[in-house]
Amino acid sequence: MMKTDQLAGLPAASPSALTRRGLFTLAGASAAMAATPLAARSFGSGFTHGVASGEPGANSVLLWTRYVADQAVDLAWQVSESEDFSAPVAEGSVRASDSRDWCAKGIASGLQPGRWYFYRFVAPNGTASATGRTRTLPEAGTPSFKLAVFSCSNYGFGWFNAYGHAAEANDADLAVHLGDYIYEYGAGTYPDPTQANGERMLAPASEIVTLTDYRLRYATYRADPDLQRLHQVLPMIAVWDDHESANDSWKDGAQNHQSDTEGEWQVRKDIAKRVYREWMPVSDEPYAAYQVGDLATLFRLDTRLEGRDQQFDLGKVLEGQTNPQGAMEALAKFKDGAWADPERQLLGQVQEEWLANGLFASTASGTAWQVLVQQVLIGNLRTPVSLVDQLGDALPDYIRQRLTAAAMASRTGLPANMDAWDGYPAARERVFKAALAADANLLVLAGDTHNGWAFELAQDGAKVGVELGVCSVSSPGFESYLSFLPPQDLASALVSTNANLKWADTAQRGYMVVELTPTRAVTEYRFTSTIKQRSTKLAGTKRIATTKGSGALEV
Repeated sequence: MMKTDQLAGLPAASPSALTRRGLFTLAGASAAMAATPLAARSFGSGFTHGVASGEPGANSVLLWTRYVADQAVDLAWQVSESEDFSAPVAEGSVRASDSRDWCAKGIASGLQPGRWYFYRFVAPNGTASATGRTRTLPEAGTPSFKLAVFSCSNYGFGWFNAYGHAAEANDADLAVHLGDYIYEYGAGTYPDPTQANGERMLAPASEIVTLTDYRLRYATYRADPDLQRLHQVLPMIAVWDDHESANDSWKDGAQNHQSDTEGEWQVRKDIAKRVYREWMPVSDEPYAAYQVGDLATLFRLDTRLEGRDQQFDLGKVLEGQTNPQGAMEALAKFKDGAWADPERQLLGQVQEEWLANGLFASTASGTAWQVLVQQVLIGNLRTPVSLVDQLGDALPDYIRQRLTAAAMASRTGLPANMDAWDGYPAARERVFKAALAADANLLVLAGDTHNGWAFELAQDGAKVGVELGVCSVSSPGFESYLSFLPPQDLASALVSTNANLKWADTAQRGYMVVELTPTRAVTEYRFTSTIKQRSTKLAGTKRIATTKGSGALEV
């Protein structure tokens, strides 16, 4: 451990109040990063990617940094209530080495509940990292707690302005990322050359498959100044979705993995998990619970790699059908057979039982809200049949075929997105029944779709809770391939078709802030004005509320 007097030669920053409204100085490295064009930077040596924190508890928090050197080094870390670190409240040491791509993580413990803290790392030569700010979770008597929620940040499509706005707004207690933090595709794939932002140069240029590939992709994303700033000022709870490994991944494979050219899936999956855990301020636990005093239990779930069975494909269900009657018969057979299979898993049995027990324990303790921090939509979403009547001649064949298949599925009562909970109805029913049995006040957070959603959730006529689906940071939504439809018309058709869907936005990027109180949860969707240029200007907001125990949304 490095003692305080060994740090006496470091420049001191002026102290400031540790409140959400009083954003601290963070001078020097952070300001220089923001002012330097991204294309002109290299990852270099020393502290290359700022700092981050995560896995908060009432008395502890995980700290992260990256320090590149010629050989393994021990970094000292400090946590302080003041920005000048004159009286650290926790100190420790952690090693940075090439075995973990120079990423280093330590656990600061012995902290006080519900407090903001400053932290930093110090190298053996006396140089210090950027100063970070973090917060422990509160204990009983918490009047309010705010989550800034993000999903689907594709580097190539444009700037991460949602991150920049959240850091600038400075009104959240915790950042939550619901997955697709990175994307695995090579340059020119997604986005294609006509969609790509020329200022956002992807590295490596190829699809990421190897250990080196994944590490370089994270290094590229984490060099983004707005992402660094977000990590610098807020602790984060993060879950992976599919693109942290490969598109439409499941426990034994992925749509975007070809074993004959890319090797064994298990090897790639292990690499993806390893690098995620190196570069992110997360623990090695695939799922976990976080207690926000008596206000909420946050259940971080893995709906992707732990227990998920392979997704169904409506195209394969309809394969070989040459007329509408045969297609409808095939869909009806599928609906009553494979789709309804009571043994199909999304979480896996072990995680499912852990969640059910956790819901009981949370409500038994008097906790107000049970919040599922997870990746994919749990609300039922069918395609409006009317969409088929509006298909224009210029629409690509593959989109026309998908929409036609989705509309036919809708006529039989089937959903379109088999990669979400909709593809696993028995697994969803088990979770809903567990929530009802526990008398939970369920609030589900979801990402993945790139669009915004607000669902009321029900099981056999009983109200289960509500779901808020967040729009993407930069990945395109329905507006990119259903451009022939005005977004408001598409949203209206979706709401009309799906009884439990109360609101949708299918054309904007951004994030949401969820404020939890003992009796209310209020979500504010914040839509960024652009991703083409770096800007924190908003295009607008939308507020949606729910009262504890109502299972209903006020839109």
